[in-house]
Amino acid sequence: LQLRLESVDHASTQVIKCRAAVAWEPTAALMMEEIEVAPPQEGEIRIKVVATGVCHTDLYHLFEGKDKRGFPTVLGHEGAGVVESVGPGVTDFKPGDKVIPLFLSQCGECKFCKCPKTNLCDRNWSSKYHDIMSDPTTRFTCRDRPILQFMGTSTFSEYTVINQIAVAKIDDDAPLERVCLLGCGISTGYGAAVNTAGVTPGSVCAVFGLGAVGLAAVMGCKNAGASRIFAVDINEQKFEKAKVFGATDFLNPKAYNKPISEVLAEMTNGGVDFSLECVGNTEVMRTALESCVKGWGVSVLVGWTDVKDFSARPIQLISGKTWKGSLFGGFKSKDSVPNLVCDYMTGKIKLDEFITHKMSLEQVNDAINLMKTGQCIRCILNISK
Repeated sequence: LQLRLESVDHASTQVIKCRAAVAWEPTAALMMEEIEVAPPQEGEIRIKVVATGVCHTDLYHLFEGKDKRGFPTVLGHEGAGVVESVGPGVTDFKPGDKVIPLFLSQCGECKFCKCPKTNLCDRNWSSKYHDIMSDPTTRFTCRDRPILQFMGTSTFSEYTVINQIAVAKIDDDAPLERVCLLGCGISTGYGAAVNTAGVTPGSVCAVFGLGAVGLAAVMGCKNAGASRIFAVDINEQKFEKAKVFGATDFLNPKAYNKPISEVLAEMTNGGVDFSLECVGNTEVMRTALESCVKGWGVSVLVGWTDVKDFSARPIQLISGKTWKGSLFGGFKSKDSVPNLVCDYMTGKIKLDEFITHKMSLEQVNDAINLMKTGQCIRCILNISK
């Protein structure tokens, strides 16, 4: 036991050199580099990343946000891996534990963590640095330059270092190449329906945007007992996949010569009970609100964006509709992700059906292009064995 502890302590003080896909500047292709990953400090965990999904939020930072202060960085925030070593003061994790890094922390001590109404955390990177999507403090260097850790995680790297308040320990039998999706997209869409919207049995729902987040929202509506689920997207090739997750009706806004909100109102006797915008487009956000029935309709903003203002006519809300937003599906991250992993393993939620492509880390730019052109739902990058 003493020998084992000494080896663990030794590992936790060593710099690791490993492969990572570095985004040196906005809009540019990611570059495969050898980076140095510092040992974990007080309260931190160093993780060997096994698999990661490629999420639209990675593309948002690279192609839409484009704030140069957020570069160079290692993208990726939808991963899963194994604890390699732990820093001083870490007692709940040990080397070998299977874990999911969390872009949304849960310290358990701040006013937000103590409040059941929200899943925000005052110690999260987004409290101060939402514009550059990274905390300036980083454990990465490359070519003698500090490399930011995107959303506090950076899973496009063989190793990463994360504070223990942003790591969830999961079942030892969980398949990491699938449950990694619970680090962002699937939890976000599913929770937006079951938690934030509060979809009720027998209700009528509409989901705008059928990427992974939107399809997860469809799954949430189905599991919550919705009687009718409209899947709305301009890419009709996604309709078959939406049917797998429980969608009952399919609408392409480009197929109509009137606003899709009017089409939905005509098909539902005034509008849907719940709508979820899963694109990150401010015009679609307005359309989703206008698609709700007056009196009690609830519309939820799920798609991530922070580059444009959004707007609507006041009468939309005066008439009794509710407009709200959802971050990570309203789930308190450390508490909920292990439960979501169990839900997958018992068949309550789907994950395999989201995966359309599998690639290596070296193919990350191909994966980004597939996502950018709408040719995949989720591509899993195999990072380490």
